[in-house]
Formats: sequence, C-alpha cells, structure tokens
Amino acid sequence: MSKLGQLGNKLHRGEVSYDFMGKRKIWFAVSIALVVLSLGGLFTRGLSLGIEFRGGTEYEAKTQITAETVQKFSDAVKATNIEGLGDPVVTTINNERVRVQTKPLSQADVPLVRKAIADTAGIGVDQVTSTQIGASWGNQIANKAIWALGVFILLVFFVIWAYFREPKASAAAIIALVHDVLITVGVYALIGFDVTPATVIGVLTILGYSLYDTVVVFDKVRENTRGITGSNRLTYSDATNLAVNQTIVRSINTTLIALLPVGSILVVGTWVLGSGPLKDLSLALFVGIAVGAYSSIFIAPALLAAFKEREPGMQALNRRVTAKKAQSAVAAKTKTVEDELVPAAPGVSSVQDTPRATGSVPAPAARPMTAGGAGRPQPTRKPRSKRGK
Repeated sequence: MSKLGQLGNKLHRGEVSYDFMGKRKIWFAVSIALVVLSLGGLFTRGLSLGIEFRGGTEYEAKTQITAETVQKFSDAVKATNIEGLGDPVVTTINNERVRVQTKPLSQADVPLVRKAIADTAGIGVDQVTSTQIGASWGNQIANKAIWALGVFILLVFFVIWAYFREPKASAAAIIALVHDVLITVGVYALIGFDVTPATVIGVLTILGYSLYDTVVVFDKVRENTRGITGSNRLTYSDATNLAVNQTIVRSINTTLIALLPVGSILVVGTWVLGSGPLKDLSLALFVGIAVGAYSSIFIAPALLAAFKEREPGMQALNRRVTAKKAQSAVAAKTKTVEDELVPAAPGVSSVQDTPRATGSVPAPAARPMTAGGAGRPQPTRKPRSKRGK
C-alpha cells in the first residue's frame, strides 16, 4: 500500500489526526483576506466583459495561421486609427480562421476594419464576415446568468435542508458557495480575462463540484454526531474534526484528478490557442475547483461546528466532555505521582523478583516428577532393594 493510502487509513481510524477545528480562526482569517482582495480587484479594476455582454462587432476571415497571426491582425486593425476602437481581441479558430472583436462601431467604420482584415489575410473584402452584437442582448444574458445563480443557490439551500434536516448545514454550505464564487470572480478581475458565457458556465459548474464535496464531508459529520448528546466522549467540534480527517484524502485525490485535465485545457487555451471559450471556461473551472476543495475542507465544516455549538444541548455536551477530560487528567497525574513515590528496588524488575525478608523460611524444593499413567506426572520412587530398612 502507498504511503498516502496508509495515511488515509490511519486518518480514518483516528490513529492520526490534524486539528482542523482548533485552527478554524486561521482558516476564517485566510478566507476573509481572499474575499477582501477579490472584492478590491472587482471594485477597482472591474470585470473585463466579453463582446457578448458589452456589445460590439465581430469579424471572421479565412487565413493561414502562424505564430504572428494574432499580433499581425491586431496591428492592422489598430492602424485604421478609428476613434473609440480600443484594443481589438484577436483569436484563431481551428488553425484556418481568424476572429477579430472590436467595440461597437458606426456603419461607416465597419468597412474600414473589414478592408484592413482582408488586406492582412490576402483575401477579398467580401470574404470577411461581420456581425453586430448589441449591448442590450449582452444585458439580457447577464441578467439571466444572475437569475440562474440565485435560483441555483435557493434550490441548494432547501435540498441540503431536506437531506440533512438541518438548516445550519444549509447555511454553512451556502456561505462556502458564495465564498467560492467571490474568489473566482475576483481572480478574473485581477488577471483581466474576459468574462464570456463560457465563464458563466464554468462558474455554475464549480458550484456543483464544491457542493458535492461539501455534502460528502457533511454526511460523514452526520454519521459521527448521531446520538452525540447522549454521551460525554466527544464534542461536536471533535466529531466534525474526525469527519474531516476521515474524508480529506478522498477530497485531495478527487481534486487533483479534476485539476490535471482542466489545467491542461487552460494551458492549451491560453498559450496555444490564445483567448477564446476554452480559456474562459478552463480558468473558471481551475480556480473554482481549487477554491471549492479548500472551502469543503476548511470552511464549511468549521462553520457548521460553530453554528451547532451555539445550541444549549451542545454547550452542555461541551461542559460534560471538558469535565471528563479534566478528571482523566487529574487521575493520570495522581497515578504518576504515586509511581514516583513508590519506586521499585534497584535491580528488581517486578514484584516476583523482590527478595524475601530476613529469617523467612525458604520454600521446599520441588520433588522430581516423571510421567506416569494417563499422562499425569508421578513421583520418582527408589527401587525396593535400595530403600532403607
């Protein structure tokens, strides 16, 4: 068995344990810092909305794709010096077509851009297609995405409530989901990647992934805390910490397996194909899966434990467990003191080895025995001729 598998078995049996719940203030502080940084990037830099949301003009032309294609077409469009053109977004499609996206232009400026693209590609102007995308259509897409996110979170809240029969579990899961979304959106704002419909799809996908991992941990928490108020062995935080230790290896394995292909898609979409749907989708998935695994291990269970331990029953359980631990500590300390006050004699390892007191009668030597009938030992008898008269 591998070392990771051995560690997982020890964690599951409770032989090895990491105190996740005891350090939850650290995890909360890290998450708050990440959320504040994400919100700062969101409000200072804002999101770079794609043409689907802000509107604009999209051009496509057939050309031979090379390493200089993106830069060559971008420079050609900028050379038109059209007012309000901004930085065009150039992407390649299947190594045989080029796509150029610009801000909304007037009807008089569109032919100028088409001609610049046609001249660079070495084709006729009529072979360059152009499509106008209105900003109103982008607003409709954005509003529908927000509605979809709101409906998803609402349904998740009630589904988790119905499954665990615990509203505090729903609240902890929703807070973890919002945490994941804010950090993912903040990364987009800080890096400057375009937000496209593919980004929205990626965000909704990571919500499902993060929720799945959280539900697995919560299910183990429910198993460990069933009937916990009737005992005085573990607090709710102790049982939750055990559940996280029992599932952490599984969470790490599934996260790494998911990140490997998504990371490959991100590399290909960013450095090989340039900007495009693959890059937008893979970045959201990569960041969301990593943050979702973090929240499922460090944030959601800690929130659930913090919420539950506010209940009077759990507070009474904490007092009983604390009192029992104090009694056990006093008993162990007393035993240690007694052992120190009554040391064993030098060179004597046990009570049987202790020498007898002076004047005591030595024990008689055992008579030699031999095997007799029925397998029982019998005393050795001298021959009759040698016995004394």
